[in-house]
Amino acid sequence: MSDGAFRVLAGPVTGGDPATDTARELIAGLVLRPWGQVAPSVYETGRLVADAPWLTGHHQRIGFLLRGQRPDGAWGPPEGYALVPTLSATDALLAALADRRAGTDLLAPVARGLRALTGTLLAADARELPDTPALDLIVPALVGSINDRLAGLDRETADRLPRPPLGLPAGLGPGRLRAVRAAVAAGAALPPKLAHFYEVLDATPADAGPALTAVGASPAATAAWLTTAGPDAGPTAHAFLRDLIRDGGGPVPCPAPITVFERAWVLSGLRRAGIAVNPPSALLRSLAGATGAEGIATGDGLPTDADTTSVTLDALARLGRPADPGSLWAYETADGFCTWPGEDGFSVTTNAHVLDAFGQHVARHPDADARYRRAVDRLSVVLPERQRVDGGWQDRWHASPYYATACCVLALAEFGRGAAAAEAVDRAALWVLDSQRADGSWGRWVGTAEETAYALQILLAAPTAGPRADDAVARGHAYLHEPAGREHPPLWYGKELYCPTAIVRSAVLAACKLAAARTVGVDRSVADCGYQATKTTT
Repeated sequence: MSDGAFRVLAGPVTGGDPATDTARELIAGLVLRPWGQVAPSVYETGRLVADAPWLTGHHQRIGFLLRGQRPDGAWGPPEGYALVPTLSATDALLAALADRRAGTDLLAPVARGLRALTGTLLAADARELPDTPALDLIVPALVGSINDRLAGLDRETADRLPRPPLGLPAGLGPGRLRAVRAAVAAGAALPPKLAHFYEVLDATPADAGPALTAVGASPAATAAWLTTAGPDAGPTAHAFLRDLIRDGGGPVPCPAPITVFERAWVLSGLRRAGIAVNPPSALLRSLAGATGAEGIATGDGLPTDADTTSVTLDALARLGRPADPGSLWAYETADGFCTWPGEDGFSVTTNAHVLDAFGQHVARHPDADARYRRAVDRLSVVLPERQRVDGGWQDRWHASPYYATACCVLALAEFGRGAAAAEAVDRAALWVLDSQRADGSWGRWVGTAEETAYALQILLAAPTAGPRADDAVARGHAYLHEPAGREHPPLWYGKELYCPTAIVRSAVLAACKLAAARTVGVDRSVADCGYQATKTTT
């Protein structure tokens, strides 16, 4: 992390309100790093090691993978979330091993990775694996690549590694990957969202050319194209990759760029918490695309989507620049609103954010078209219908139920209509109270600052919270001041779980600001809440 990034986390610099000062520096970071602040990715870094060893930082990327291997031989988060990063890292180290220049010290980590894959990760049933994007493309592609690399090893090396051909999880076959690759080979036009996965499709992006910044907002997809086409074919993309590599010291993040996504979530969350922000006009202009006919995309190289469009519209409204949310009608479905047309599944957080956008519009325009009011009424019912029995919500874009629940509660508490919305908020608050950990934190696997921030926001949004909630808020607020509350494991859904660090830090700051107002008489500074010497884990 750069010195500038540490200054963003350190607290007040002007002697004014600590939360405002910290938010000001956080926003300054959005401008200084317009591609976004995302923790390094094991999957993407592994793809660069395997597919683009010619890129600067190759040995640093190998070192990153070696340092990230778990004692059990796997990489990444718990449960099935480890499958994709472990496949990528193992395949990458096998590629480096065959290169000879890396030395034979890679044999042991490769062997541990293979044992982790055959022992537990690939032995899982596909129905038990997390619904991370394109898992049914990535897993067959990497299993096939690993098997090909093992088959190509010289006998001396092969005899020192476990060599059973890797199989696929039960219920997951190579059929869809083969079909997509065949369509690519036949010249078929593929959905734009598949650009994010070009590194496993043997494809050339339709818009590839000298001005292309990134293929599918993915360093791996971009590097795969440059490896095939040559760096001179995409000088802008090559420069972008070099910037990412230099910024991360070798490893690369994913997704990137996430310019609009990051700016929208940070600004919306800070303003919702009542933190005064005055972002530069250039930053606001970058959000204006949400007012277009189809909305706005997370970043260059990705298709437009309802989630990013909704949060961007919410941010603009909270900053005093409201815009008509009519672009969201393109995403309406029989069930609610899709993240993008043809989405496989239903996202409660996308629908909660659509409620925010429509709710903002109706609140400012009581005479708005009745269609907007009907959408608010409809979503006030749809979201409670998707609530779990225990009172929380789970979503397909984040591993933690605390994020999904916070999105739904904040939208329903502010804009929801009817008894079902109010009851859903109360039930969520009770679930949060019942799931607090002994150290004051909240978390799916362990207590984290990010999930604790979401839990605090849920409790502080529930109108019926009483003394029990006050105690829980005080304990959660205190946790965010402890060293344990300063690590941010990856929880957001991408090809693997990832951590958008600026967004997470803004969520923690927002929760601290809100909690400080509730915990009167407690000597806790907003400025050092979960911020000093913050470490992002991978």
